[in-house]
Amino acid sequence: MKLERVITTPDNYAPYLLSQGIRFGNLLFVSGQAGAGDDGKIVEGGFRAQGEQAFANLRRALEAGGSSLDQVIKVTIFVTDMNNFKDVIELRRQFFSAPYPADTIAEVRALYNPEVMIEIEAIAAVATAQEH
Repeated sequence: MKLERVITTPDNYAPYLLSQGIRFGNLLFVSGQAGAGDDGKIVEGGFRAQGEQAFANLRRALEAGGSSLDQVIKVTIFVTDMNNFKDVIELRRQFFSAPYPADTIAEVRALYNPEVMIEIEAIAAVATAQEH
């Protein structure tokens, strides 16, 4: 099997020399998605607004790789302040449904940009043609 690069439009991470995602067989590995809008700037409105944008960016990367939020197996959520944990639960409720993906949440000191408060990476299944 070969690795296939997933490209989204826009691709705000191209300057950082990373792929939005890598598809390997029936698995899709999506790089961390933050709350950047199409212009590459972090959205205003605080943690919840950034979280909603990060999930929208995650959805876009998943779909570009042939998957969806419903096919996420494992998600890792990085936050800069664990006091936002209740909002993380609400975001999971808004964007995922049962069976919920396996999940790790970790507080980190900083992310790639000082404005970023949340970043989400995921591993998802990709259905084959015969599974559709």
